Formats: sequence, C-alpha cells, structure tokens
Amino acid sequence: MRSIVPILTVVAAILLFWALCVIPMNAHLTADQAQRDGMILSPDTPAARQDYSGLVLALKNPAIIPLTYTLERPRLPSPHQVAVELYDTVIDKKITSKRSLVYHGWVTLSATLLGFAMGTGLGILLAVGIVYNRTMDKSVMPWAITSQTIPILALAPMIIVILGSIGVQGLLPKAIISAYLSFFPVVVGMVKGLRSPDAMQLDLMRTYNASNSEGFWKLRLPASMPYLFASLKIGVSASLVGAIVGELPTGARAGFGARMLVGDQYGQPLVTWAALFAAAITAAALVAILSLVERQTLRRMGMGAV
Repeated sequence: MRSIVPILTVVAAILLFWALCVIPMNAHLTADQAQRDGMILSPDTPAARQDYSGLVLALKNPAIIPLTYTLERPRLPSPHQVAVELYDTVIDKKITSKRSLVYHGWVTLSATLLGFAMGTGLGILLAVGIVYNRTMDKSVMPWAITSQTIPILALAPMIIVILGSIGVQGLLPKAIISAYLSFFPVVVGMVKGLRSPDAMQLDLMRTYNASNSEGFWKLRLPASMPYLFASLKIGVSASLVGAIVGELPTGARAGFGARMLVGDQYGQPLVTWAALFAAAITAAALVAILSLVERQTLRRMGMGAV
C-alpha cells in the first residue's frame, strides 16, 4: 500500500489535469456544433468566437462545458472517451478483427520482441568486447554513442527503403529498427556492470589463478546483472517505440502505428489515443515482466533487486 497510494495519487492528478484541459481544447468545436443544434451562444458567430480563448469562451457559455466531454471528434478526447474506446477495441472485439487492438498489438509486439532479442544480444556482445579489448573500447563505444544522435524518424524510412529494395519486407525491417533503439542501453549498462567489480575483487581472482573466462563467469557477469536488468527495462520500451516508428513510413495495415495513422488520416482522434494508450500499457506490461524476472534471478543469486 505504501507504494500504491503515491502512484494512485499521481495518476489521479494527471487524470484531473487532463479532464480540465478538455474544456478549453474542445470549447470552440463544441460551440460550433451546439450552435448548429440550436443553442444560443455569445458571441453568436464562429468568426467572433475565434477572438476568445477556449477557456474564456467556455466561461461565457457554461452550457457547452458538459458537451466538451462528449464531442464525437474532439481535439482532446476526455479520459472516459478513451477508456470506452479501449474497452470497445480490446474487450468487445474479436481478437481476429482488424479493429481489435489485441490483433494490432500482437503485430507490433512480435516486431518488438524480435528486435529486443537482436538488440540485447548485440549489446551484450559489444559490451564484452569493449571491456576485454582496448581497441574496441576506443573505437566501438564512440560509434555506439554517435549512432544514437541520428533521429530515428529520419533513419527508419531509409532502413525500410534499403531493405525493401533487396526484397526484405514485413517483420524484419521493423525488428531492425527496434534493435537499433534497444542495443545502446544494453551496451552502456553492461559495460558499467562488467566493470563494477573493484580492484580488490579482481586481485582476489588473480590470487586464485582464475582465467579471464572464469573471472567473467564467476565475477563480472554476476556483478553486472542488476545493471543488465535496468538496461533491459529501458531497452524493451525503446524497442516498442522502434516497432511503432517502423510501421509509420510503410503505411502498415496492422500494428499500433497503423492504428495511429488511421486515426490521424481519417480524423478519428479516439482511435489514435486508444492505440497510444494500448502501446503504453503494453510497454508497462513488458517492464513489469522484466521486473519479475529480475527479482527471481537476483534472489537466486543471493542479491536483492535494485
């Protein structure tokens, strides 16, 4: 309860702020619709109402305030509208339906997990090489850092176009984009973790005449576990973002990115917001699974979860 109460308090504050922002954001659209439905407003013309901010317009016409929460195509959907859309597309639709977010979520999740596995494997291999090879430390690490300065929105279309020109389409291009975003946190975390044993511990291993491989498996790798899991939590979230970004330039027909595109292109903000929240919930679930694995792993190793 000590951890749940603060979390619920923050969530409640965010929802309250969101609900209050709905009024000024939707006031002008609501006023125009209400006037078409016969409501008398002040000012009485859309052009004149543009001189007022959304908040002032709502205060001058309190009758439109409840209507801002039920607008069919709002600028900012209300929390309950997004919740209803999530229920409709997650619970109320068959999983095989093209409107089901479970169906679209699986499409995005498959690319996420493949890219995350690729990025994690690459990150761990690079980290080991950086720690044990001075040349890689001086050459690979700066390039790994530099690679993250390239905007993913600029890089993703290039990857998809290049791979598409050689016939590689579908899941793999999105997985590569996910791997690109997820490998860097793993590299940094593992390098830090593998270097975490202090000089006394390393001297003790030399006293035992341990080889480099024995020092890796019995000292460096166990010491790096807390750092690795912290990096994996960041990496899996970044991997999900990469999979969604990879769906945008391709005009994909399935996936969270495809649903966001549909919402934007057809003026259906509820579709966009529902897909956005579904992606956030998916990321939270992946991080929670990794946290559970972390606790079990560190407990078996005789360490407490960080």
